[in-house]
Amino acid sequence: MNTVAITPISQAPSARASVRPVSSVSSVRPVMDGNVSVGGVRLTRRGRLVVLLAALAFVLVLGIALGGVSTASEEAGQPRPTEVVVVDDGDTLWAIAAEVAEDGQVRSVMKDIERLNALESPSLMVGQKLLVPTGE
Repeated sequence: MNTVAITPISQAPSARASVRPVSSVSSVRPVMDGNVSVGGVRLTRRGRLVVLLAALAFVLVLGIALGGVSTASEEAGQPRPTEVVVVDDGDTLWAIAAEVAEDGQVRSVMKDIERLNALESPSLMVGQKLLVPTGE
């Protein structure tokens, strides 16, 4: 015959003591079947794809909304005043830029001359006509 020990309820371990509290911030942890559990919600591969696509769509809509603001105006801008310079023998782009540039601005004037004339390199040919910004 088997004997069973009966303990009074006051001495029995509390059911609440055996339950661990759940932290307010749950971590992402993989589940054995390949799904991911996030905050108690299990995401399948398709669910992760949907969440990713929704996030990308949100970023796209946000980019369009913020990038749609145009800074252009209907008024035409003032063209930069320029003059035409004919390249002589021994002239360099640096020397031409140095003639019209303010102190310390030779490099930026060189870049402006290259942009104005669509030059691919700073080399020049004798007789070539260049648009050069004036110092106004």
